[in-house]
Amino acid sequence: MVKNKLIRTRKAKYTQENMAKLLHMSQSQYQRRETGEIKISDDEWERIAKVLDVEVEDIKEEDVVQSIINNYDNSSGSYSPYINNNYNIPEFMVKSMEEYLDILKQENRQLKDENIKLKQQINTPL
Repeated sequence: MVKNKLIRTRKAKYTQENMAKLLHMSQSQYQRRETGEIKISDDEWERIAKVLDVEVEDIKEEDVVQSIINNYDNSSGSYSPYINNNYNIPEFMVKSMEEYLDILKQENRQLKDENIKLKQQINTPL
């Protein structure tokens, strides 16, 4: 899994090549960690955070395990694998969706208030 938080934080200060030198590894080794090809150990997270001068929690993203569920139906003899993919939603998308939900809630409140006023007008004798 691509480490988006790490990449964003690193890009603000260093290139991959600079980070790799500071961490005493090749640029390709560092790149494979950012792209999720190589798992980043807890010790490496600590070292990376120290180099970037941030908390580990600010850059660390857990690897998502892909679950494969095999479903074997003995009666038909058919075999159907089901793959459950789990994805991390980027923080900016979550924030955007939360803001949109707030707007919808506000509009919903306004419509409810308007509905109440209209009902009162209908029920008020002239």
